[in-house]
Amino acid sequence: MPSKLKAQTIVDGLPNITCDEKKLVKPVKSKAGLYASVSNVDFERVQSGFGIALHMHQPTIPASCDDVRRAHLVSNLQYMMEHQDLGDNHNASVFYWCYSRISDFIRELAGEGHNPRVMLDYSGNLLWGLRQMGNGEVLDKLSAITCDKRYYQNAEWLGTMWAHAVATSTPVPDIKLQILAWREHFEAIFGEEAIGRVKGFSPPEMHLPIHPDVCHAYIKALKECGYEWLMVQEHTIENLDGTGIKHPHFPHRLVAKNSLGETEEITVLIKTQGSDTKLVAQMQPYYEAKTRMREDWHGKKLPPFVLQIGDGENGGVMMNEFPPCYKQAFREIGLVGTVGMNGSEYLEFIRSSGIDEKSFTPIQPIAQHRIWELVTGYRRGACDEAINSIHSKDPNFSLDKGSWTNDKNWVKGYEDVMDPIKKLSVAFHKTYDGKDVDKESPSYRKALIYMLLSQSSDFRYWGQGLWTEYAKEICQRGMEALERPV
Repeated sequence: MPSKLKAQTIVDGLPNITCDEKKLVKPVKSKAGLYASVSNVDFERVQSGFGIALHMHQPTIPASCDDVRRAHLVSNLQYMMEHQDLGDNHNASVFYWCYSRISDFIRELAGEGHNPRVMLDYSGNLLWGLRQMGNGEVLDKLSAITCDKRYYQNAEWLGTMWAHAVATSTPVPDIKLQILAWREHFEAIFGEEAIGRVKGFSPPEMHLPIHPDVCHAYIKALKECGYEWLMVQEHTIENLDGTGIKHPHFPHRLVAKNSLGETEEITVLIKTQGSDTKLVAQMQPYYEAKTRMREDWHGKKLPPFVLQIGDGENGGVMMNEFPPCYKQAFREIGLVGTVGMNGSEYLEFIRSSGIDEKSFTPIQPIAQHRIWELVTGYRRGACDEAINSIHSKDPNFSLDKGSWTNDKNWVKGYEDVMDPIKKLSVAFHKTYDGKDVDKESPSYRKALIYMLLSQSSDFRYWGQGLWTEYAKEICQRGMEALERPV
């Protein structure tokens, strides 16, 4: 079957990720009506709500042959397909099915008169890799629930970093490039109307930067790219006085302040508990929500929202148990009582109840209270001075662990990878910043793709070895693209 996708998703063999910032960063559409206006949920009769998000990702690696130096860039999924005798690669065909099956589930349930909901988070290089591998069958299926108005209420896409980059280990000037690259590629696949409905952001590894200056730059970039809300993990945030979150099932307001005292704010929805795919595969958010009722919140009695995200393809529970559990849950869920809702849908209903974002409880990244209590005045470097003071007394204080698990550090121990990543970023910006650049030129596009790909968290998640060699090879190619432009 020929693909219905737009040809510009791939240009000269590379993904379409060089974006016109003025074209993409548009005024956000009315907050009142994108999802709530098409929802058939009777919010006044909802006692509790829940939402699930499926995170899908495959890194891009130089692995078309055994010689990393000569290998072409391919999706790790393609590598798995071609080497099913290695490790767990026999799961490749199941992974491939998982990337499209949610479209079948949504259409099946909606066709039966049910009211399914799901939020989708697909990394940019997975979307590219799926197109690289064939005729676009998976993306055509996803398009069916993305571009058909009948399913607007059922499926909501969440933005993310294009190459699954963790914000803390991404050079600050590249954070916005990662965000914009995903938006450009998504629009090339699904169209302008579809990108206009992407209001929430799902961060790779559920990571939230702790350093105030990095967090401020991150939130500022999200808002400038049109995002209205961010998904965060419960243990990565705190109240402004350093205490724990008391009402995780309601929206909060993340306050990101930098050394100069400049502030950016964004609405957040909180993912609770751990990052276990069982929670999503077995529809735990639904069954938890069934035990909850409306609560007093900022002067209103409103339904709480239980939120979880999990890998949509990874692990036997997600592969095998999710389909029957998802269908069973939504075949018994109605339009009142405990209902499924997507993030933007829930937030729009909250606003329609008379609650403004300014009244949401303010929060900040975990451990920032320790930094702010030592900042004596707003000036450049003020937060670094406070952090150095903390480190002098507490060497274990870390800025790198605000993600789904506290046992992962995205920087320490990977200096041999981080150094080339930083050097490539510096060289890229020295070459192109402040100049009249043809962003459609092969030279710019090659340098950009290598720089963004090098920042994928996979090259550190899997530890030292072949994966760090992949990262160094990608960095080397990026430097060559800058030094010998086409």
